[in-house]
Amino acid sequence: MKFLSTQLLLFLRSEPDRRNLRLLFRFLVVLLILVLIFTLLFHLLMLREGKTYSWITGFYWTLTVMSTLGFGDITFHSDAGRFFSIVVLLSGMVFLLILFPFTFINFFYSPWMKAQEHARVPRELPAETNGHVVLTRYGPVTEALIKKLNQFKYPYVVLVPDLVEGLRLHELGVNVMLGDLDDPITYSRVQVEKAALVATTSTDVMNTNVAFTVRGVSHEVPIIAICSFEASEDILSLAGSNHVLRLGEIMGLFLARRASGGDACSHVIGKYGELYIAEAAVAGTPLVGCTLQETKLREQVGVSVIGFWERGKFRTAQPDTRITQTTVLVLAGSDVQMEKYNQTYKIEKKMNHPVIIIGGGRVGRATSKALEARDLDWRLVEKAPERVQENANYILGDAAELEILKQAGIEDSPCVIITTHDDDMNVYLTIYCRKLRPDIQIITRSTLERNLATMHRAGADFVMSYAAMGANTIFNLLKRSDVMMVAEGLDLLKVKVPQPLAGKTIAQSSIRKETGCTLIAIRNGEELQINPEPNTMLPVQAEIILIGTVEAENKFFSLYGTN
Repeated sequence: MKFLSTQLLLFLRSEPDRRNLRLLFRFLVVLLILVLIFTLLFHLLMLREGKTYSWITGFYWTLTVMSTLGFGDITFHSDAGRFFSIVVLLSGMVFLLILFPFTFINFFYSPWMKAQEHARVPRELPAETNGHVVLTRYGPVTEALIKKLNQFKYPYVVLVPDLVEGLRLHELGVNVMLGDLDDPITYSRVQVEKAALVATTSTDVMNTNVAFTVRGVSHEVPIIAICSFEASEDILSLAGSNHVLRLGEIMGLFLARRASGGDACSHVIGKYGELYIAEAAVAGTPLVGCTLQETKLREQVGVSVIGFWERGKFRTAQPDTRITQTTVLVLAGSDVQMEKYNQTYKIEKKMNHPVIIIGGGRVGRATSKALEARDLDWRLVEKAPERVQENANYILGDAAELEILKQAGIEDSPCVIITTHDDDMNVYLTIYCRKLRPDIQIITRSTLERNLATMHRAGADFVMSYAAMGANTIFNLLKRSDVMMVAEGLDLLKVKVPQPLAGKTIAQSSIRKETGCTLIAIRNGEELQINPEPNTMLPVQAEIILIGTVEAENKFFSLYGTN
């Protein structure tokens, strides 16, 4: 009933719809008058033939003849009566079979259906709406972001300028609102002054327009804009964006960081105050072949091994976990502890062969810059001539051709990074490179989250989803966010000590055993205790810092809630 009342209000609120309703009412009045006139004439003509019928019977005869049913139980015998029957029949065909359906559909049914559509895709949010995230485009990044927002129960709305698109998204279960992205009224109706965040992920030009329009309505709401070109970064900031994200460059940095450089140093991937989260490849170090318990990293260096990556899969660290050449450790510790780890396990070894980058787009070029910052040599393969720079490191050609890959050094390279935006092509190239070099490290970019598993099955050692990376980068900028992505599928959680665990020691809480999350720090007031001992008590009202996969997060929150 609530949905029906909403439709009625929307229907009656529109002046054109009210006018159409008045026209329909007038048509029905004219039709009723015509039926009454025919009923009166029926009685008069029947009296001339010496027959008498009730008014109900006259009304009945008129309707049966006008509707072309013509039961034939009441008939005229005179020519005047038969002529009158023809007039009534033709009038009924025109009014009931042609004009009435046309009038009903155009003046009532069609507006009513539009009212139903507008009820599903509203043009305005309720005045009490607040703390919501406003999104201006539905794409891979926002799709992944919406999953994250739903997981942590943050309200959101996607603005759509087209009703058809709005209905499509509504059917997918997406919260939408109809409005033009360059209209200040749209942002007033979306209650942008009370929003937690505005994220615009369209083109640089549209993002600039959105930021400038939103800033004209609200000076306080944080605005995050996606940027494709370096030249647009300053313009978006001037337009009012608080954060301008060049996702291509961020993706390139992430991919380059995972390339094996032969130095075994730890690379910081996340930070919370004095707490550092880092990844470290162990190939060539004394750690290979040892179990985690045998390494005694915690006792000798101070860092905690909270998990490890093995061919693209994150696994929780266990004392009997054995380290292999392909293992990448995930470490937690302070700045001093990370430096001590690097001094202990750094390998003074220079790579003799370049890393191969396939794809010369924004991500590929950003990857090459990040590799240069690590003092690693590289070769970039690109088949579009306009993307190939006058640089000896660029190779013009199709990476699907063996000769081109040989020219890039596929036979000796320690690592290949596949960065094209076409997921199908990335799967193909991953399989191809794995067949050519079973021992090579393959790092692959995936545009869509759903293709991560496919990339791993194809042979990739590590896959970074562009959509998930962008979504988590935006999510991390939410002021109320208690979750930070530190790697693909690996998140840092900051939560208050759950009531059932308050007063217990870490060992007694069995957090890792019960949920798969690892407790890496406790913040009690201003004090941050990194890598606490198992016998450390969890104080009431303190904050604990956990790290774990999405599945581990969900299990933790299902057991202890979200505070």
